[in-house]
Amino acid sequence: MSIVDALTDQAMVVLQDRPLVALHAWLAESLDDCAASGRTLQLVTPIDTRLSLPLRSVVAGRTAQWVVRDGDGYYEGLTGRPLQWDGATFVPVPEARDYAPGFTTRPTAPIGAQLALVYRSQHGPGDETLGGAADHLLRLLTGRPPAGWGAAEPLAHSWEPDRFTEYARGRASARLVVIGDGPRPAQAVCEFTAAGTGATTEVTTVTVGYTADDPPPLRHLPSLIGALAAEQPVTSLLAQLVPGRADLTAEPRWTGSPAPVALAVTGTVTGPPGIPGRQIGPPGAPVTLFPLGDGRSPDGWRRHREVMRHLRSAQPS
Repeated sequence: MSIVDALTDQAMVVLQDRPLVALHAWLAESLDDCAASGRTLQLVTPIDTRLSLPLRSVVAGRTAQWVVRDGDGYYEGLTGRPLQWDGATFVPVPEARDYAPGFTTRPTAPIGAQLALVYRSQHGPGDETLGGAADHLLRLLTGRPPAGWGAAEPLAHSWEPDRFTEYARGRASARLVVIGDGPRPAQAVCEFTAAGTGATTEVTTVTVGYTADDPPPLRHLPSLIGALAAEQPVTSLLAQLVPGRADLTAEPRWTGSPAPVALAVTGTVTGPPGIPGRQIGPPGAPVTLFPLGDGRSPDGWRRHREVMRHLRSAQPS
């Protein structure tokens, strides 16, 4: 049973006053209730609260919002946008022209780098198991198989691909979390959507946390993605660096903007002028890798847009 502090036609407001809020089962149920009723779940916390990675991924979407209470004011935890209560929901403060003061205060822990690999794939009805790419990436990045999985935190199941597949295929849509078991914090948030005739669309983000003195192994990305393609072909994979805590939790403070490192797409394709593609992976499962930047410069997003525009224009109409 979820705990709701206010319910209006537009919002379900949940107050949480604890150091760390995770994607608990009752909170996941509240999200389902909001999706069915067309409401937004607004999670209200103090400024010293952190969110787990799975919950942060939820409030980054359209169905939920992180509202931070700072003194007598409120702001959006991921953007710093000042908010106010209008009697039915939290809305932006119309006259606000800057970040909320609390958003620009120093983080409470050192900021490292989170390597985020976002991949998309299509699974036919004959594919026996799901989650294979997340399994393989976590093994490559941590040196160990995943430790567990679940639809809410704490994760309820040890890593068993068959049970994972059965759960994901048994629903029209499913959001599942897979946790790594290596020396660094590593998690995957997997989203599955039934695509008709038994097919399933998957969008998964695998994230690994690194401290400032232990940077991500960006030079090994081509071989890592090639090894993935040899075992678990994916439609596309975007690698980016996200400034943040190495423990993968999120504070409601500015820590920097994510920036892309590389984009890989299945097949042998050409890139736009000035951004040549590099062929990686085995001959039987070719992949084209486009370098986009160092993961720190915002110019990488311009290169990403150019590559995506070129790929779309090259598709047959």
